[in-house]
Formats: sequence, structure tokens, C-alpha cells
Amino acid sequence: QVQLVESGGGLVQAGESLRLSCAVSGRTFSSYRMAWFRQAPGKEREFVATMSRGADNAYYASYADPVKGRFTISGDNHKNTVYLQMNSLKPEDTAVYYCNAQGSILLKEDYWGKGTLVTVSS
Repeated sequence: QVQLVESGGGLVQAGESLRLSCAVSGRTFSSYRMAWFRQAPGKEREFVATMSRGADNAYYASYADPVKGRFTISGDNHKNTVYLQMNSLKPEDTAVYYCNAQGSILLKEDYWGKGTLVTVSS
């Protein structure tokens, strides 16, 4: 089984930075398409960023428009941890952030962490 544990959330002021961590156990994260999602109070969960390995063994990242240029997804193979570096935070970034790992479609592999709360004050 795969377990995902997020950490690093907290209360910050607008313009400041925060780094979230997703510790992966059970398998290496390189076996999955890793992603970050977030859900603000009273709103639907939305995509934030994703990272996957291509045929050339390089990692490719994609971002939702609201966070492009401000957020960066990355991973540490030795620590088996995925990160989300968040810079220039805005109040609208306030949400519970979730780590997600997607594997085989046939086996319906879709794992989620319990989330970590990020609150950005103005």
C-alpha cells in the first residue's frame, strides 16, 4: 500500500513563502504521477500542480494558471518526498492542500494524503 503524509502548512502573510512536503511510503514516487490539489472552504477541490517522469527519465511539471510562476513542484528521490514550494502567496491561496499519487488505471490506483492547511492573511 502507498501512504502519503503532507506537512508544512501554516499561517503566513500575503507575499511570504511556504514549502509543503509529501512523504511517500510503500513505493517510490517515481512510479506514480504525483500532484498537489487544494480545497478552499465551501469550494470544490482544484488542481494545483503535477509531476511525472517521461520516457527520457526526466521529470515534467505542469501547473494550474493561478499558480504559474509562483509555485514549484519537485521531488527528492533519496527522501522519497515531493515538495510544493509556494512563493508570493495570496489570500486566495488559502486552502487545505492535498498530495495525490496516481498509478495504474486498470488497478484504480489513486492515493491521497489527509491534507495540510495553508492560511494566507492580508
